[in-house]
Amino acid sequence: MLRQDLIAYLHDFLQVGDYKDYAPNGLQVEGKAEIKRIVTGVTACQALIDAAVARNADAIMVHHGYFWKSEPVEIVGFKQKRIKSLLVHDINLLAYHLPLDGHPELGNNAMLGKLWGLEDMTPQPGLLRLGKLPEAQPIETFLATVSASLNRPALHLPGGPEKVQTIAWCSGGAQGYIDQAIAWGADVYISGEVSEQTTHLAAEGAIHYLAAGHHATERVGIKALGEHLADTFGLEVEFVDIANPV
Repeated sequence: MLRQDLIAYLHDFLQVGDYKDYAPNGLQVEGKAEIKRIVTGVTACQALIDAAVARNADAIMVHHGYFWKSEPVEIVGFKQKRIKSLLVHDINLLAYHLPLDGHPELGNNAMLGKLWGLEDMTPQPGLLRLGKLPEAQPIETFLATVSASLNRPALHLPGGPEKVQTIAWCSGGAQGYIDQAIAWGADVYISGEVSEQTTHLAAEGAIHYLAAGHHATERVGIKALGEHLADTFGLEVEFVDIANPV
């Protein structure tokens, strides 16, 4: 598949133009013109690039790429090493941040809702999602479901009812949305990270907060997107999970 055709397809499929993001979405580093083999992963770290080189990949597709608004513009240190590795091996780097969080079918948040068996996942403005369990269940049962589904123990900050049914969630570093989850009357709010004040907000807001891991909550979207490309275009796609406990 030609690089420009893949980029055009993903731009439309992920509705990239609808998002104002913190980094460029789409092609970030140009490699070979024809793409047959893609390695997907959460973050374009050196370990993922090395894995792509070992697999003779034509492209790497990630959720967390480069050129964030807050980072230094100089290409030195580990950034120079990463980009040099891509250029030397003629590997394309594609990154999709907020569009991959928000996609209604294959986005991180959509996939998490499916993973946890949630229903009535009515679309909400922005990235935050709201859904319901088929039946109310003890918080301990739902906590075990979340932890098992992401293969890591979720940190539980208690505050909500003994039995839970209404769930709000947003992948990654979205603990700040807990106020909106409280306003919606959710029994549980789930995100990837946690801040010092989150403990008090959960207790005072009568809501359970689960910090399920930034990396863990954002594996599902990029993996699903890669599988979609393999099924749609016959590309060879492999998800490589570089372990990250955060």
